[in-house]
Amino acid sequence: MNGEIIKPSNLLDDKGYLVQKGWARQLILKYEREKVKGLFSSFRIKEWDCYEIMNSRCLVTLIIADIGYFGMATIMLIDFEKKMSYEGGSLKLLTRGSLNLPPSANEGDAIFSNGHFFRRNFLSFKRDGDNIILSFYFHKIKGKKMRGSIKLYKDPTHDTMVNVIPFKNPRHFVYVQKANCMPAKGIVQYGDETYEFSEKNNSYACLDWSRGVFPYRTSWYWGSASGLFDGKPLGFNIDYGFGDETIATKNMIFYDGKGHKLDKITFHIPKNYWNLWRFTSNDGRFEMTLKPIFIKTVNVNAGILKTGGVNAYGYYKGEIILDDGKKLRIDKLLGFAERYSHRW
Repeated sequence: MNGEIIKPSNLLDDKGYLVQKGWARQLILKYEREKVKGLFSSFRIKEWDCYEIMNSRCLVTLIIADIGYFGMATIMLIDFEKKMSYEGGSLKLLTRGSLNLPPSANEGDAIFSNGHFFRRNFLSFKRDGDNIILSFYFHKIKGKKMRGSIKLYKDPTHDTMVNVIPFKNPRHFVYVQKANCMPAKGIVQYGDETYEFSEKNNSYACLDWSRGVFPYRTSWYWGSASGLFDGKPLGFNIDYGFGDETIATKNMIFYDGKGHKLDKITFHIPKNYWNLWRFTSNDGRFEMTLKPIFIKTVNVNAGILKTGGVNAYGYYKGEIILDDGKKLRIDKLLGFAERYSHRW
């Protein structure tokens, strides 16, 4: 099992190299963007906050990102009942850190605003104690306005999956927190349709908070789920494909606020994406399938910049084993899995 980081320190030294490497349960290392070194570093730094909020009726994905070449705010609403997705976004060129995304997921706000008063696109993630308020307004997505406000509760006592790992280039790194099982409450309006998130319909969110310097070509696999098991919060993050994973894997089960670290997970993705997705572990502690209820594929090619992949949303089923050897049999846990490749 990879080494756990338990001592706070700076993330980078004065030469731009990682001070510590491994995994942690919280963001205990201090990220300072100005310490990133290297040729064209302001274009190479990638920073984003991504929230996925789900219940059995719908999903909302909200992202504010600054990847150097440009900054963006994006929203995607998926109506699982209607089998429809609605997405939009707004772009600013050559941002190179000017979005001022916060250096921690535990403090500071992320705000993106673009356009004129009547044609404004706006997305903000504001922290209010242990709550995070997600607010947005997009003036035109497939001809309709989309607006909403969702409040998440991020319990500071709950473990998260934090990774601090380099790539082959020792000045390339990723510092990331994945947080699960955040109760969600709020409303999203799209045209005349209203979508509710609440305890009544078991609405939960996960967070992908990432800061790093990535290689030009990057690929990853990511899966996540959140819900309840025997009345207690249960979720997991499964994640691999980039960085030196001999230093730290990115896999963890979350049960009743405690993180149970996993070793290697493998995604077995079917050629027909609507078939069962299968997930296995090298130690037998994570053996699951995902039955899709919605599939989304992406292929964007802008020359030197390209992104492509597939998302499967649905229900996980199988067995997981906690650190103490306790086995949990999961019959139906809402979540997603994805595979992506980038040139950026």
